[in-house]
Amino acid sequence: MTKTLLKLTEEQKEHFEREGYLIVKGLFSAEDLKEIDVTFEEISKQVVPRYFEPDLNADGTDPLKRYPRVMHPHRFNETAKKYMLHQPVMEVLADLYDEEALAAQSMFYYKPPGSRGQALHQDNFYLQVEPGNCIAAWTAIDAADEENGGLLVVPKTNTLDLSCPDLADAKESFTTHYVKPPKDEKAMPVVMDRGDVLFFNGNLIHGSYRNKTKDRFRRAFICHYANESATHISEFYRPLYRQNGDPVDLEINPDGGPCGEEFQTVYPH
Repeated sequence: MTKTLLKLTEEQKEHFEREGYLIVKGLFSAEDLKEIDVTFEEISKQVVPRYFEPDLNADGTDPLKRYPRVMHPHRFNETAKKYMLHQPVMEVLADLYDEEALAAQSMFYYKPPGSRGQALHQDNFYLQVEPGNCIAAWTAIDAADEENGGLLVVPKTNTLDLSCPDLADAKESFTTHYVKPPKDEKAMPVVMDRGDVLFFNGNLIHGSYRNKTKDRFRRAFICHYANESATHISEFYRPLYRQNGDPVDLEINPDGGPCGEEFQTVYPH
């Protein structure tokens, strides 16, 4: 019988509801983190068509050419799938959702020194989870701060509707979309230790700045989840998975979202 490892306090749940995000410590052991280190170090030396396509001979002018993000590693690597379905993370999500969570996506960011950041955006613009919302679980594999391009959040924007994004500054962001925060609302840095997990709501505006360091990566393992009662999701995130590994197929969301039917949400997330 699986034992329950963690329950959130009422204060933690209230913080998530009010601010749109929550940091939880202690969900990954030192052994877990070491296994993630080794797995993605091995992945970084290869090309996996469609999911990870680095230029292994890149000249270093754009560090992300050598170290792009890994998309959906759970589709080709069992260790990535195991940690996408990591029981302590899934238990926190069940607490936040008040129902079982379904895993929709995994990603790994290397973010080497000098890398551009990611312009402010909202996750559920891409996942299109309905009814309900997606929640991200953003795990710091390296300590993350302002200098090495840690995450930025705009607190309380989880209550906003999804916005049709503007064009991002390509010199500072490797993605093309930018969502402007409301007037008088500012993005604040989230400082995290190795192994900390940041959970945040799919409407929360967030992003990151450039990694300004000379010698510090800012690696992160990031997964997105949907509530079990959701019926629709964007086609790129199917199938989803229960914690026991069983696949679940939600309907494809045909909604054009806040940009209208003609807008194509590129699969950047």
